[in-house]
Amino acid sequence: MGKFIDHYTYRVTWSEEDQEHVGLCVEFPSLSWLEATPEEALVGIRKLVKESIADMQANNEQVPEPLASKSYSGKLMLRIAPDIHRSLAIQAAEAGVSLNRLISSRLN
Repeated sequence: MGKFIDHYTYRVTWSEEDQEHVGLCVEFPSLSWLEATPEEALVGIRKLVKESIADMQANNEQVPEPLASKSYSGKLMLRIAPDIHRSLAIQAAEAGVSLNRLISSRLN
């Protein structure tokens, strides 16, 4: 399981409220770990994730799949207001590119 926890998405940030560094894991949004240094916060959140996975497995609960392990098709369905759609279509036509290319370039 040790290597498995390496596949999760971790982040360490400063908590102004707590005046400490907080370790977070995207796949486990309810978990956090506070420490004096960023390094300790990362070690702490990784340990907490490992313990949570062990507990979930012991209780036959589904363990979240790491984002890094998921496959992405590259397709994204998006609903937008008709006037925004029209405006983007006009901009794409004026630029001589597809609507998909225009929107994709704006997301980068």
